[in-house]
Amino acid sequence: MRGKLSQSIVLLEDDADISRLVQYHLQGAGFQVKPYMTVGSIVADAERAPPAIFLLDIMVPGGDGLDLCRRLRKNAALSTIPIIFLTARAAENDRVLGLELGADDYITKPFGTRELVARVKAVLRRFERPSAPSLVKFDDVEIDASAMQLRVHGELVTTTATEFRLLDYLARHPGRVFSRDHLLDAVWGDARFVTPRSVDVYVRRIREKIEADAESPRYLKTMRGAGYRFEIPKLVPAGE
Repeated sequence: MRGKLSQSIVLLEDDADISRLVQYHLQGAGFQVKPYMTVGSIVADAERAPPAIFLLDIMVPGGDGLDLCRRLRKNAALSTIPIIFLTARAAENDRVLGLELGADDYITKPFGTRELVARVKAVLRRFERPSAPSLVKFDDVEIDASAMQLRVHGELVTTTATEFRLLDYLARHPGRVFSRDHLLDAVWGDARFVTPRSVDVYVRRIREKIEADAESPRYLKTMRGAGYRFEIPKLVPAGE
C-alpha cells in the first residue's frame, strides 16, 4: 500500500439508514466516506482516487460485494487495499468464502458502531508500511516490505495485503516453526472472523504464488501437528 493512508473509505451499502449510520460514525472518527448503493463505478472511481479501505455489503442490487472483492483483488492498482465485509450473512461458510476471496475482516449485522470504527482502525494499523526499507531475497523471490511488493522471477506478483503480511512474517523468521494460533496473533491481531483454518487458506494461496510446485513446496513447509516453517536456501542481503 501507499506510505501515507488517504483515510478515505469506500462504503458499499444499499440500506440508506445503515449507510447514513456508518457514515456518521466513521466521519466522526476522522474518515472521509464515499458511499455507494450499487457496485456501479466503484472500481473506476477507486482507480482514480484509491481509498484507504473498502467496506462492502455482500447483497446489493445489480451485483454483490463478493464479486466486487474478486475484481478488486485482480486489479493490480487496488489489490493490496484492505477489504472489510459488512453483511448480514453470518454463517461460517460465508466468512470462509470472504476470506478466500481476500477479505481482511468480516463484520456481521447487527453491529455496534464503536466496534465498527475500532475494527476499521485496527485493519488500517495492520497494513501500515514499515518506515525503513526492508527487503528479503532468495532464489528468484524478492519480498519488499517497504513497497508491499512480491516479485518472482523478476515479475511483479499481485498479492492481497494479508497474503503479503503473512509471507513477509514467515520469510523474516526462517527455520522457525509457527503454530496457526501464533500466526493468527502475529498477522491478524484482533480480527475476529479468522480461525486456524484461515491460515491454511492463506498458506495455500502463498504457495501458488512463490512455489514452482505448490503441492510439493520448497519454501513454505507444513510441519504435521505443529504448524508451518519457512525455509530459505540462501538469504541474500539487500543490495548484493
